[in-house]
Amino acid sequence: MAEKAVLGFLEKEEEIPDSGQFATERGIDHDDIVNVIKSLRGFGFVDAQDIKREKWVLTEEGRTYAAAGSPEVQFFLAIPAEGIPPVELQRNLDPSIFKIGRSQAVKNQWVEMGKQRVSRKVPHVEDRVKDLLIGVQDGEVINPEDVDALKRRKLITPQIWKGYSIRKGANYAPERKKVATDLTRDYLQRGDWKELEFKEYNFSAKGQPVEGGHLHPLLKVRQQLQMIFLQMGFEEMPTNNFAESSFWNFDALFQPQQHPARDSHDTFFLQVPSTTKMLPEDYVERVKSVHESGGYGSRGYGYDWKREDANKNVLRTHTTAVSSRMLYLLAQKPFAPKRYYSIDRVFRNEAVDRTHLAEFHQIEGLVCDRGLTLGDLKGVLSDFFSRLGMSKLRFKPAYNPYTEPSMEIFGYHEGLKKWVEIGNSGMFRPEMLLPMGLPEDVRVIAWGLSLERPTMILYHIDNIRDLFGHKVDLSLIKKNPICRLGIE
Repeated sequence: MAEKAVLGFLEKEEEIPDSGQFATERGIDHDDIVNVIKSLRGFGFVDAQDIKREKWVLTEEGRTYAAAGSPEVQFFLAIPAEGIPPVELQRNLDPSIFKIGRSQAVKNQWVEMGKQRVSRKVPHVEDRVKDLLIGVQDGEVINPEDVDALKRRKLITPQIWKGYSIRKGANYAPERKKVATDLTRDYLQRGDWKELEFKEYNFSAKGQPVEGGHLHPLLKVRQQLQMIFLQMGFEEMPTNNFAESSFWNFDALFQPQQHPARDSHDTFFLQVPSTTKMLPEDYVERVKSVHESGGYGSRGYGYDWKREDANKNVLRTHTTAVSSRMLYLLAQKPFAPKRYYSIDRVFRNEAVDRTHLAEFHQIEGLVCDRGLTLGDLKGVLSDFFSRLGMSKLRFKPAYNPYTEPSMEIFGYHEGLKKWVEIGNSGMFRPEMLLPMGLPEDVRVIAWGLSLERPTMILYHIDNIRDLFGHKVDLSLIKKNPICRLGIE
């Protein structure tokens, strides 16, 4: 119907100056007219020029006031002739109507606000705001000052109307013939093929894109890091337990129960199941003893250690919880040196911003052997980070509850031309290792870093939410280049 109306009109007239007016006069939906125009223009039946007009429409708040009256008039009408206490007036009105209406009524000098009583200063008021809003709703023209006043109060908003002016195109015809796309058996049998008009082939058109799987940048960097660990002789730790008990996540690491990291503002605690019932009791007693009164050359923390706090289940805050389990299992057998690594997800109750998420990936490596020293730690770190393309390292003393000495690691990034913090490291404390049952001359060196930080540097991403989470642009997943550690 819409196509026939457009082509039929142009057969007699040179131009349709306004598609909106044309649709209204013929009782046709303007969207249908627009769709027809786009199709006819694509086949050269018509030439169309864009028309844009701005008009004002009511916001949701504006529609409410157009129906019920402006807040200032509602506020005024709620005041009886003898006045009313402010508290009672506030109780009688919706909070937003009271707040906005009071402000506007005082500004208009309609009311007098006393501490004990609110009273009218004028006998009658006109709801000009409501009249203006109804005028906008009906399409009336209102003066710029009134438009500006309504816009400041966010009662109206601009809306762009789009339409077309149309003329005959190079391929204009009063009626569009349906073109055939295939020569079928029915056409041949009936003889219709002799009069058929076939659609032209578009040899430059692209075919449907072939969809396939794509690797996320984090997975690419993770795979490269795994290869580095394996080349250095490391064995991967099982990291499938996202939920962990506070004992393995904190207590076994010689982290005191009053430590700020164990607060609900920093850690996610589970509601179901809220506690664990599977802990090695003899080891628990040794951990309790070293926390309360020390041992192995330590004075401990000198507080009453509580089993109920150790039993609480949490979403693990670091993969070092996995390391504590692995070292305990290692201590139950005749000692053999080990190199372990893990790369997996951890969770912290942090405010989300451009550099922090509530969940991220931690990379952890540790070496367990007899007689290791700080020099061994620096040597392993130099080897590890040189394989990442960072041969210039600096170390800064730091504090961790479960490592002593502890060092923050800084590397000079050739691509960024500056020193960046790339990880944390240290030697696990005797108070952590010896209660497990490891021999006294066994030392453990360890280090950790996030997976997101090097990935953001490699792929030039400055907001972590663009890399990981529900706001990630899928085009990043489809088009990200191969990970090349050590290139930039």
